[in-house]
Amino acid sequence: MTRRENTQLTTLAAVQEKRLIKSLGRLDIILFIIAAYISLDTIGTIATGGSQSLLWAIVIVITFMIPNALMMAETGSAFAEEGGPYQWVKFAYGRLPAGIASVLYWITNPIWLGGSLCFIAFDAFSANVIHIKSGSIGEWIFKLGFIWVAIGLAVISLKKGKHVINVGAYAKIALLAIMVITTGIYGIKNGFQPFDFAGLTPTVTGFMGVAPILLFSYVGFEAPNAASGEMYDPHKDTAPSIRVGAIVSALAYILPVLSILLVVPAKDVGGIAGFMDAVKTVFSVYGGASSFLLGLAALFFVVGLLGLGSSWMMSTDRVQAIAAADGSFMNGWFGEFSERFGTPMRVNILSGVMASLFLVAGMTLVNGDTGAIFAVVLACAVSTLLVSYLIIVPAIMKLNRSFPDVHRPFRTPGGVRGFQIMGTVVFLYILIGSLGVIFPGLVEGILGIEYNFQDIWGLSRSQVEAFTIGTIAF
Repeated sequence: MTRRENTQLTTLAAVQEKRLIKSLGRLDIILFIIAAYISLDTIGTIATGGSQSLLWAIVIVITFMIPNALMMAETGSAFAEEGGPYQWVKFAYGRLPAGIASVLYWITNPIWLGGSLCFIAFDAFSANVIHIKSGSIGEWIFKLGFIWVAIGLAVISLKKGKHVINVGAYAKIALLAIMVITTGIYGIKNGFQPFDFAGLTPTVTGFMGVAPILLFSYVGFEAPNAASGEMYDPHKDTAPSIRVGAIVSALAYILPVLSILLVVPAKDVGGIAGFMDAVKTVFSVYGGASSFLLGLAALFFVVGLLGLGSSWMMSTDRVQAIAAADGSFMNGWFGEFSERFGTPMRVNILSGVMASLFLVAGMTLVNGDTGAIFAVVLACAVSTLLVSYLIIVPAIMKLNRSFPDVHRPFRTPGGVRGFQIMGTVVFLYILIGSLGVIFPGLVEGILGIEYNFQDIWGLSRSQVEAFTIGTIAF
């Protein structure tokens, strides 16, 4: 298939295509990847598994993150159409599988924004900046405001919205760098926690406990390709941007997790507040200034989360809008790109409504503390995203095999065979991770490993599976 034939596969209406505004250069793409890829909300969750989690975080970087980044770099630079993953699945398998993949890929982010990001942002803000009583009208205002500010950033033109995304990326890098450096100062002054070297022995239980959240955190290199039509030179800039983003992201997960384990007692490492608890601990070295600096760190944390949510909304809403414009969702009505902003406003608003509904569901239908609600709604987001990759990864493997003549500015090591081997490993990881989060305890049960549901989730099995399975069914 020639490049010209490849571009002709896109059926986006010409009037919509003309509304796409070229806005993203290479630095913008790198910062977009950092904003979308580094999930501050999951760092504390990863650390809950102790040194075992750190071990698997490093192993999965090598065996999953890097291969996945290389495959997305080749695919994204070769098939550089607006809508990214939707287009790839359509080229490989047709509109129906592409439509299913795009819905799962898209719905993840309203779930995540409304049921996870706004929860952890509220906890960080209320605990360290201005106290807001839990369950009060103030909590509802903060969380709904967080959702709709993120949606607003997705609505405005990418040329303007990218600046906020860039600020969010810089806020993440600054916060993580300060936290890691301060951890060193704290350790020299007060001593580090004894490191659990015994926990480095790999176990199936340890892997299953952390694999879904690690896989969820380690995917997303294709996110900028949703806006390929808005890049200045997607064929040239995609692969280098992903390579840089992968290196920064790997360090941004491993070093903070190590820092948390070095300063927070193992019994006190908590998922939803784990990261900010570690920051609070190490910032004590600054004496009287620690309270002010902690409040500033919390603001950086919230801004980073806002950039995370809005960058994914910008990406997945475009995927869903292209699917709609192509006739694969709601008869095309949601495929409209705003003539004024060049953004898929109708899908943006739909995402805001869905995120608000998941916020209401999380706060009213799940009987548990904030940490339990955070865990179960995060599980819903993990489940839908990973299942979408069960379609996307085989699709890009097929494109790699079936269209060897398409110009590829970047090729993975090992050529077609190397791509297929890496794709198989990545797919198996995602399959195991999907089973682990949709049916918690299933794999452990098959292997005869004891799984205490209440202790792990803080909720009953029926509550967790009602959310995970119910979300996918819906």
